[in-house]
Amino acid sequence: MLGLHQWVTPAVQTIHILAITVIMSAVLLTDLRAIGWIGRDVSTRQFSARYLPWMGITLLILLLSGAVLVTSEPQRSLGNQMFWLKMGLLLCAVALTAAIHWPILRREDFWQQPGRRIALRTLAVASLGTWIAIIFAGRWIAYSAR
Repeated sequence: MLGLHQWVTPAVQTIHILAITVIMSAVLLTDLRAIGWIGRDVSTRQFSARYLPWMGITLLILLLSGAVLVTSEPQRSLGNQMFWLKMGLLLCAVALTAAIHWPILRREDFWQQPGRRIALRTLAVASLGTWIAIIFAGRWIAYSAR
């Protein structure tokens, strides 16, 4: 019979990875919409309203599953520079995502005003790049463990 630790950690890792795919899908779609490459027939606000709940719920799932993973093997994470890089990037990614979506939810035409379209595209590209860097940093934790 398998011990608790033998199946809980892989199960939580699976949930964590599936949650990453959900949030990355939502981020990819909203960032590509912000850049103007997809969904031009739908407003940016509609995209935000559709995908922000997915992002919020998924971030909560990632927080909970990540906490279980860190608790189960604290030495693997807390003493690892890649883990802390990932956490720093996560803070930046959440801030970038909020910077894109918060103004839209308050005022639909916020990013349509002169001069703001370039700022929106810059934020979207930075957001997408940061989320991708989080994936690489998270994967690299296993290879840089002491």
